[in-house]
Amino acid sequence: MAKRRTRKRTSASETLTKILRSEVIGIVLLLLALLTLLLLATATRGSVATWWVRSLRMLFGVGAWLSPLVVGFIGGWLVWRSFATETEVQLRRPIGVTVIFLVLLAAAHLIAGPDNSLELAREGNGGGLVGWAISQGLKSGLGMAGAVLILLIVGVAGIILVWGVSLQEFLEAIPRTLSGIRHRRELGPSPAPLPSGQIPLWRRLWRRLPRPRPAQFDESAAPPPAVPRPLSPSTEAGTRTAGSSQAAPAATDSRLYPRVIGGDQEWRLPVIADILEDTSEQEIGREDLRLRARIIEETLASFGVPVKVVEANQGPAVTQFGLKPGTVPRRTTDGKIRETRVKVSQISRLSNDLSLALAASPIRIETPVPGRDIVGVEVPNVHLSLVSLGGVMLSETFRAAEGKLNIGLGRDVSGSPAVADLAQMPHLLIAGATGSGKSVCINSIVTCLLCTHTPLTLRFLMIDPKMVELTSFNGIPHLIAPVVVELERVVSVLRWATREMDRRFRLFSKAGARHLEGYNEMLANRGEAILPYICIIIDELADLMMVAADEVERYICRLAQMARATGIHLVIATQRPSVDVVTGLIKANFPARIAFAVTSQIDSRVILDQPGAERLLGRGDMLLMTSDSSKMARLQGTFVSDRELDRLVRFWKGIRAPAPRPDSQPAQPFRPDEMLQQPLWDDLSAIEEEAKRKDDLYDQAVTVVREHNRASVSLLQRRLRIGYSRAARLIDTLEEDGLIGPAQSGGQGRKVLRPEQDGLPPN
Repeated sequence: MAKRRTRKRTSASETLTKILRSEVIGIVLLLLALLTLLLLATATRGSVATWWVRSLRMLFGVGAWLSPLVVGFIGGWLVWRSFATETEVQLRRPIGVTVIFLVLLAAAHLIAGPDNSLELAREGNGGGLVGWAISQGLKSGLGMAGAVLILLIVGVAGIILVWGVSLQEFLEAIPRTLSGIRHRRELGPSPAPLPSGQIPLWRRLWRRLPRPRPAQFDESAAPPPAVPRPLSPSTEAGTRTAGSSQAAPAATDSRLYPRVIGGDQEWRLPVIADILEDTSEQEIGREDLRLRARIIEETLASFGVPVKVVEANQGPAVTQFGLKPGTVPRRTTDGKIRETRVKVSQISRLSNDLSLALAASPIRIETPVPGRDIVGVEVPNVHLSLVSLGGVMLSETFRAAEGKLNIGLGRDVSGSPAVADLAQMPHLLIAGATGSGKSVCINSIVTCLLCTHTPLTLRFLMIDPKMVELTSFNGIPHLIAPVVVELERVVSVLRWATREMDRRFRLFSKAGARHLEGYNEMLANRGEAILPYICIIIDELADLMMVAADEVERYICRLAQMARATGIHLVIATQRPSVDVVTGLIKANFPARIAFAVTSQIDSRVILDQPGAERLLGRGDMLLMTSDSSKMARLQGTFVSDRELDRLVRFWKGIRAPAPRPDSQPAQPFRPDEMLQQPLWDDLSAIEEEAKRKDDLYDQAVTVVREHNRASVSLLQRRLRIGYSRAARLIDTLEEDGLIGPAQSGGQGRKVLRPEQDGLPPN
């Protein structure tokens, strides 16, 4: 026992000695830097001071004025790291400052003059002896051009070390910084830190740049300019609150539309502002966010898990609090006590305790936020905000997207618009419990596509076994045929889509094109009509699987595997996420999936192959899984009212702008009764009935009976090598078509009728 106490005291004394040693060295360096600045600025000095200043100028040249700043920075870093608990205080910063200082010395000596550089250094000019040594070594080894290039590369590396960003983030920050200089008035005051802990000065300065950084509970801060960003399953650092995230286009831009695929002049697109409504979203007060942040910190600290809330991203349904895990003292194997970071698993295990403390359920913990060093705690808002499709489509993110089939899915946990490209998905599987928002999501997807595409660039095939969800779109010119509500016709629809896919592949092969975009480009260059995209919407997959599971699964899987290149895309929804409906083969061909609220973790695993959907709030709260990331993105789906749908359908039913006339007279819109749809199903049904009635060997049977000038079941059995039943059906079909006569008595063969006898066209 005495040995353990002695070891503990020794370990504590060693730790205290190290801390004091670091603080003492840092204080000494700070005092030395301050004294050096005073000596450099003073005209009259003593002998020791004169020697010290002359030595600095000989060593660093014009960089003698920067040397006390570098020394002071290192000293301040040593003092700060002795009592800081955050991992932000790292060795890379003083190393980066030193590297930048040395690069500046070498650059100053190269600029000072190439001749007599050593004498210049001894006189205290240029970069001094240090700058001379570095520049001379680089010049002798690499030449002047190589020396300049190396100094630039090392200088950029030093800046990256100091700022703590990657090279990609550094390059992306350059244009944003230049843009921020031009729009400095729009940035507003700098964000205030959370009361739970201090934020380093360099981070506050970094957040002033016009890049998406978290809102730090400052209601007076003006929102930064909207930065278009692709849909990602992770919440990017520094996204804005819901109120400030809405892009507010100017009055002159509110009627502008996103880029239209196809560029045709025959059809006129609707105006978003006339069709869709843009509703405002509620914001949580600053004090409420502070209170929740303090409750999270105190609750986790009471369980021995110290954390700091460093940011809060408010979305329409949930608010994501970013937690920085703290450190706790732990004894190592050698008996020493060291500060170690809190495990992420310790935070995730306390989700139920956080729900109790915040009086909010369910709480979802993202461990960690992808690409960041924080843990995300998603707390439901007291009041859910309605995300309108009009607000998403009018945002800069949607208008800047360059996809072929852009769809606005909603807003993420920070309130930023979430936009995806259906052509890149390339198919979408939607699942969730009844009333969770699947049909609303499908209506939003269809509405978004109808607002950005004309019938010349996009066509729809809709299957709605419920008979009430998609039937409101009947009559629009985008439909290849009226919405299919009879389950008996579903297999015919999928079979037709498969034939259309095969037909397009044959066209591509003949033209030497690999995908729809390349083929349409060839057609456009020849002045011919392009092939439109085809979007197949299935509102309830479970009903189809109960009617004809094998055929439905076979056709869906074949389309999902091959139809992407032909411009045919599937959007399938189901409220029964079980393995007999969402089979493994279907899931393998649908990498992009949306999961709404479900009742059990098993259903979530069926949809997403991982839990999480059982903790959603419902009413449009969803998880999006994309093919390029395994992390889920939590979104609040867009809402389209019946009034908006009615306006859109009436627009497409009654308004059509034909191509401008050569005499430049204004075009007159067509009347609603002139909007006609293609009669697909009647023709297709007749063809299918004919195909069912006739056998594949029908033509060969006709040839056999005409060659032998008689017809019998036994003859077809021998010549075609088939069974009695099939041969008898062929005989009956030939008799129905009038090619052979009726059966004769006495077992004689049937008489073959000549085409001239019955007025039939010759073969």
